[in-house]
Amino acid sequence: MKKIVIVGATSAIAIACTREWAAQGARFFLVARNQERMEQVAADVNARGAASVAVYRLDIDRLDDHAAMLADCAARMDSIDIVLIVSGTLPDQAVCQSDPAVAVREFHTNALSLIALLTPLVNRLEAQRHGTLAVISSVAGDRGRPSNYLYGSAKAALQAFLEGLRARLFKVGAHVVDIRPRFVATPMTAGLPLPGPLVATPEKVAKDIVRAVARKKDVLYTPWFWWGIMFVIRNVPRFAFKWASL
Repeated sequence: MKKIVIVGATSAIAIACTREWAAQGARFFLVARNQERMEQVAADVNARGAASVAVYRLDIDRLDDHAAMLADCAARMDSIDIVLIVSGTLPDQAVCQSDPAVAVREFHTNALSLIALLTPLVNRLEAQRHGTLAVISSVAGDRGRPSNYLYGSAKAALQAFLEGLRARLFKVGAHVVDIRPRFVATPMTAGLPLPGPLVATPEKVAKDIVRAVARKKDVLYTPWFWWGIMFVIRNVPRFAFKWASL
């Protein structure tokens, strides 16, 4: 029976993942900001075969509240098999360019708050000498592009942090999966002019995540074709990249 912690549990991708794991009879500790929505997710997961579900309300930007959540998690779960972090925002680049306070706040949400939360979680995985940490970053972290470089820089910081954690945890038998989606049809992207053929459903992304966790994959591009797209983007020479409007 897998013991699974999910932070950002009310996101569309997280819900789809819980449904996949619930069918396997997993135990869950769900963390999110919206208590009412989280209770709905918990009821749905219970109905789909979960062994047990506990919930905890947390705004991860409130760093001083992390310790209490982690203590409650430790009291409910003597060990953790999987930690899935699905937390973040999609900032407006134009607003970030004009308002430094917004830029700093968005960077905090998408990088610093996650690093603060991951640090004690990884210490626990290291101490128990097993478990998988799966974190959603983004293909945006692969290269700073004019259209979203604030978001991309936060994700780049997170990716570098995860790479270091992976090397650290490998030595004790634990693992880190860096999940890099692009266009996913979720409430966060609702209203954006997304290119239809390149947009994935949360259910498709969730299946890829569950498979990547089971196989202990290092980096997951989802859907798969984003690996090739980002390979090209990463390798455009800098002198030419300056002319890009990606």
